[in-house]
Amino acid sequence: MIALIGIVFITGYVLIAFEHVLKINKAATAMITGVLCWTIYALYLADKHLPSHQLTEHLGEVSGILFFLLGAMTIVELIDAHDGFEFITSKIRTQNPRKLIWIIGFLTFFLSAVLDNLTTTIVMVSLLRILVPDYKTRLFMIGLVVIAANAGGAWSPIGDVTTTMLWIGGQITTLNIIVKVLLPSLVCFMVPALVVSRYLNKKALAETGEQTTAKQNGTNSTSPKERKLVFFLGIGCLLFVPVFKTITHLPPYMGMLLGLGLMWVITEMIHSGKDEIEKGPLSVNHALRKIDSSSILFFLGILLSISALQTTGILADLSKWLENTVGNLKIITLLIGIFSAIVDNVPLVAAAQGMYDLQHYPTDHYFWEFLAYCAGTGGSILIIGSAAGVAAMGMEKIEFFWYLKRIGWLAFLGYLAGAAIYILQMNLL
Repeated sequence: MIALIGIVFITGYVLIAFEHVLKINKAATAMITGVLCWTIYALYLADKHLPSHQLTEHLGEVSGILFFLLGAMTIVELIDAHDGFEFITSKIRTQNPRKLIWIIGFLTFFLSAVLDNLTTTIVMVSLLRILVPDYKTRLFMIGLVVIAANAGGAWSPIGDVTTTMLWIGGQITTLNIIVKVLLPSLVCFMVPALVVSRYLNKKALAETGEQTTAKQNGTNSTSPKERKLVFFLGIGCLLFVPVFKTITHLPPYMGMLLGLGLMWVITEMIHSGKDEIEKGPLSVNHALRKIDSSSILFFLGILLSISALQTTGILADLSKWLENTVGNLKIITLLIGIFSAIVDNVPLVAAAQGMYDLQHYPTDHYFWEFLAYCAGTGGSILIIGSAAGVAAMGMEKIEFFWYLKRIGWLAFLGYLAGAAIYILQMNLL
């Protein structure tokens, strides 16, 4: 049974990794893999009722993550539908090429901590199309955006899916992850940014700096007042989630659903005087249809697969093997981060949560903090290693080997620099 479940999981993993080659959506593969792992476990077990009870227990934790993501994605989509992000992008006005690089980088870094790295990348790539018309120059800046978006999401409990998973799982707390991982993540972004700012052709950037920074509205049906209101309301709801969890001790998805409900009511009131055609694209109903539902199903399939491996004891055995073979927990965590550039970081973090329990590594243990950093930033090494990279790849037709040659080594350099800062910071404190 153990061997068969392992073969099914590895096969599913390979198919997910080669999604773009096989042209099979990874959500479909993940769901089939998750169901098959539990099916094999149920068929081989003598007690036919036990798997159902165990699955129900795991589903409570899994559904919390899914509802959290569903609420966050809907809020972000609602802000975008109202052109709320124009409030930020319209403020960028500079003809200094190096200044432009740092503005874009820092904006991406901090915006991804509030939103998420995928949404931030989409917004920033759209902005760079206006700011930097030269394609080759823009590619380098987009590469920096991918690095900054992943680094920015790593230190925030709502900035990256993997950090969110650790937060919801009780492995980290809000204030501690910010204090301990902010500086390493900042170094991870700044080291590549320093290289990029010196490497890019100054003349080419100077010419692009003269281009207009105005963002064309996707719609004309919202007023500046409505855009600002929805933007600040949405950001406020997202920032309120950690506060809500601290006050009530309820799961984070409860705070996210409360925020979504408030936005739903307020946006309905804002557009109550408009006709259905004009109000339609600005409603929560429309935002729910536009969110990436396949990503939600992908996470469901992956988390079900990991829960099957945890229930059967495979992850516990893998943990013992790593400790006996590698030994050093810091090196193991660094390797997990590098592996996240090859395969999705969501199952890697889910597997680590199953391999290492809170009894041996309690909440806010350095392992969980370092894992949040490594899993969040390691995916930048390859263009397919993160949701931000895949989004940029699709929007700008970035070639895999171009990114590997031009940006990958910079991301790896930043990854190691940030890891060194974290280890140094841990030893000093």
